[in-house]
Amino acid sequence: MFASDLLKSKKILVTGGGTGLGKSIGKRFLELGAELVICGRRKEVLDATADEFRQATGGRVTTIACDIKNPEAVEAMMDEIWSDRPLDVLVNNAAANFIARSETLSHRAIDAVLGITLHGTLYCTMSAGRRWIAGGRGGNVISTVSTPSFTGSAFTVPSATCKAGIVAMTRSLAVEWGPKGIRLNAVAPGLFPTPGAWEQLYPTGSQVEPQEMSVPLRRFGDHKELADLYAYLAADGSGYVTGDLVVIDGGRWMQGVGGPSFRAMQSWTDEQWNAMRGKGRK
Repeated sequence: MFASDLLKSKKILVTGGGTGLGKSIGKRFLELGAELVICGRRKEVLDATADEFRQATGGRVTTIACDIKNPEAVEAMMDEIWSDRPLDVLVNNAAANFIARSETLSHRAIDAVLGITLHGTLYCTMSAGRRWIAGGRGGNVISTVSTPSFTGSAFTVPSATCKAGIVAMTRSLAVEWGPKGIRLNAVAPGLFPTPGAWEQLYPTGSQVEPQEMSVPLRRFGDHKELADLYAYLAADGSGYVTGDLVVIDGGRWMQGVGGPSFRAMQSWTDEQWNAMRGKGRK
């Protein structure tokens, strides 16, 4: 679909880029000629991913261990990135989420999601934005959200709240920073299975029918399809797109609010919930 040098000369940071969707997106950026920086909390995971990327693409990858819910750590990371040359694109991908009955959530559980997903996204965006503005240069922010940002979602209320906030941030700053040449957009992926997170978010017995039946196209998304959308938004060819929320879910959100997801869980017993909580702590 794209020329092999589409993102040549672009320096791109992907938060949470060592695993899952962030890993797929980062690899695609490298394939298209970008210089990649990935951050996350676990340096060993980041380094393993970077080695895998270098062998597969021969591209330039830098890893930075950073807990983005810590604003001082974010500032230090941005200083390190800018010490070489400025960042061109920030992809806010890092997030936390888990299934729980909302009335059982402690403030610590809520903060665990808000700290990474909302606060971390804001910290990274503001930190990059300040540097772009001070340097008199444009910038590009792409944030991963979810369809519950506009539909809501039972049993994942903190995450839905965070994602709605990120959409509001995206649209607010698209207007405020547009005259400065800074674009911001958000992407809401649908069902793109990833190891680990998939089992945690969609545990056995939580669905009333096979997941793909909740998608009008009757299939899961392919990671390359998602990564190509991010590549388009990162490229200069999308230069007139800003403040948008792009949904890529095969039409799933239109087939009822999230389809039948979690409907079965509304009738779960305490024993079933306790079993799932124990599984999540392993």
